[in-house]
Amino acid sequence: MTNDSRKPVMAGNWKMNINHLESIAYVNKMAFSLIEADYARTEVVIFPPFTNIRSVQTVIDADHLAITYGAQDISAHDSGAYTGEISGSMLKKLRVTYALIGHSERRAYHHETDESVNAKVKAAIKNDLIPMIAVGETLDIRQSGNAVDHTLNQIQGALKDIRSNYVSELVIAYEPVWAIGTGEVATPQDAQDMSLAIRQKVAKLYSQDVADKVRILYGGSVKAGNVKAIMEQPDVDGALIGGAALDPDEFLRIIRWPDQP
Repeated sequence: MTNDSRKPVMAGNWKMNINHLESIAYVNKMAFSLIEADYARTEVVIFPPFTNIRSVQTVIDADHLAITYGAQDISAHDSGAYTGEISGSMLKKLRVTYALIGHSERRAYHHETDESVNAKVKAAIKNDLIPMIAVGETLDIRQSGNAVDHTLNQIQGALKDIRSNYVSELVIAYEPVWAIGTGEVATPQDAQDMSLAIRQKVAKLYSQDVADKVRILYGGSVKAGNVKAIMEQPDVDGALIGGAALDPDEFLRIIRWPDQP
């Protein structure tokens, strides 16, 4: 079971799915379904595409919803001739809470490095956004026996020159790349082992007190049928959910993970 001092996070990453009209219907459905007890127990986060953020914000603000929303990426730059990029200051104006940084798809398809991830973490902090830093290994790295070292090196790179007071507030999402969108899922023990290793790494870089405050999520084919076993691990504080979060009913079942059989 998660540490009582760390509120669990269930974060739905829509990726390049759901248009702005559909996002309004989605948030409205969640609003009608979620009750005060859900929000008290779990922080509910959604990551819509950039084109949907304003629509999501409008619904959440109008109904005073406790749903939190974030951006799927953030530019390392403040402004300028960077076509297609979205700056932290733009996101701040939309009252975005989180910036998802270093997702495996960004690393694979856009060649993001530990250095660029670190720059984006700094950009998020500069604009009062909370970084949600994704780390994890591919199948070949896991099979080579280097999964832990690889993932912890990503942690060290992402946190370079980041002060401890910011680290204690951020969220780390462990996503074994081989388990994303494949139907495969790491065992609950796999999730716990890596989450513990990440927490120990943060303690080594900063302090045990800082490490105890960092929330660590598991991401990789999470669904209602497997979330409870994952969440029962002591160092897993939530989940970063992809495909299953596109269905608000399934996402709701995940959010209510303690009620799963």
